[in-house]
Amino acid sequence: MNTSPLRIGLVSISDRASQGVYEDKGIPALRDWLMSALKTSTQFETRLIADDQPTIERTLIELIDEARCSLVLTTGGTGPTERDVTPDATMAVADKIMPGFGEQMRQVSLHFVPTAILSRQIGAIRKKALILNLPGQPKAIRETLEGVKGENGETQVQGVFAAVPYCIELIGGPYIETHDAVCSAFRPKSARRSA
Repeated sequence: MNTSPLRIGLVSISDRASQGVYEDKGIPALRDWLMSALKTSTQFETRLIADDQPTIERTLIELIDEARCSLVLTTGGTGPTERDVTPDATMAVADKIMPGFGEQMRQVSLHFVPTAILSRQIGAIRKKALILNLPGQPKAIRETLEGVKGENGETQVQGVFAAVPYCIELIGGPYIETHDAVCSAFRPKSARRSA
């Protein structure tokens, strides 16, 4: 059983934001959502970097191998343009690709925009860490993590974060608890701990 604190890497990938042309909104959106969703005490490592594959690769390796993050969330750089290389960098440093995360992210986003099929978002594992490539817009980040909810607040399409705590546990990371009102983490009964 792993009892180490949860460390999460937040990486915003944007040429213009990293140059100070405009304010980064990705990291604040990620941090705000995670702080509302997680019961588990968490430490954040944040990076604002250019859309450059070697830089992204170095950042992911540093956050996992040196900073010991169990989860790394990237935002931006997942489209089809020449500068969108986040998934390519993620695959280059990954030990395993987790295709279900990308499939579900696109499924959620298709409820809002037909261009979600252009996204190349993926999930991957490096060592004992999960990497998720999220969209760049704050609203889309929340929707992807949380899912599609109806007028009464009931979940219609599950967001990807519901599977994140158990995935991290399976690969040797810490036990993560969430606030059910925001995102109910799913794990089999045999893997649940009593309160």
